[in-house]
Amino acid sequence: MKAVVLPAVHSTLEVRRDYPDPEGPVVIKVTACGVCHSDLHVVDGEYPGSTPLVLGHEITGTHPRLGPVMVYAPWGCGRCTECHDGLEMLCTGATEAGLVVDGGYAEQLAVPDTRYLAPLDDLDPVASAPLACGGLTAYRAVQHTVDHLRSQRHPRAMVIGAGGLGQFAIRFLRLLTDAHVTSVDTNPDKKTVALEAGAHHAMEVGAPDRHKPETARQFDAVLDFVGAGPTLALAAESVGKRAMVVAVGLGGGRVPFGFGAVPHETRFLTSVWGSRAQLDELLQLARREPSIIQPVQTLLLDQAQLAHDRLRAGEVTGRIVLTMH
Repeated sequence: MKAVVLPAVHSTLEVRRDYPDPEGPVVIKVTACGVCHSDLHVVDGEYPGSTPLVLGHEITGTHPRLGPVMVYAPWGCGRCTECHDGLEMLCTGATEAGLVVDGGYAEQLAVPDTRYLAPLDDLDPVASAPLACGGLTAYRAVQHTVDHLRSQRHPRAMVIGAGGLGQFAIRFLRLLTDAHVTSVDTNPDKKTVALEAGAHHAMEVGAPDRHKPETARQFDAVLDFVGAGPTLALAAESVGKRAMVVAVGLGGGRVPFGFGAVPHETRFLTSVWGSRAQLDELLQLARREPSIIQPVQTLLLDQAQLAHDRLRAGEVTGRIVLTMH
């Protein structure tokens, strides 16, 4: 079969037309695969998978019996507490498609069990592909905040980073809460994108300290989809008492934590991907609210390296999806 392979970390992707067909209890034909920043982290050697490796974890395809499906990519060990609780994305022994084992930059994909396949029904398999990670990750992050925001008289939420995940989060906050949503990004072009996604207000920031008077202690929930030092500092400066900060981005930042270092009784937590049950919830929400599924930029599978180059250069305002034909 044809597949796009990462031969070694820090290397260029290779198109191979004689890659071995996958073997396993369940094999699907891949229809589309979204391109995610996590794919770049794999190229940069920040995940434990061995190479050569077929990347791609935002996968849709066709199963002989189930028809069009979306793949839930974190496959747990099935024995640990997290797996028993339905939180396979937290399983220490998980093997994630496209991150640890071969993924969706290929014409076919082997999946351990059909329980990892979510029927798409009438959802567009190309446009909906980014829901498998970008959408699901943002959905879980927002779900951490929903009950708290609903309990506030005049809830306010901040979304840091108006890339693909941040745009999903803005839409979910608007659909699931009554929060006034402020978007923050360093790229001035993202202000328009954030407003189009539903943000009430969009700010461009360079050095967060310059904007502290505008944001200090206003927000009941702050979701950071960058996770760098400056963005986490901005989150800590902007969140109020008895509020919450959800760190999602892999920017490697840290924030001082301790009594007096952060507002009293404010929660700081990380959020990882999403559960298998939440994927079903998200697809149901997408069926009720088609606005969640936005137009995507499509490239052919052979153009995967171009997609990576554009993503790394910051030239993508939404999501890129690779198609097989």
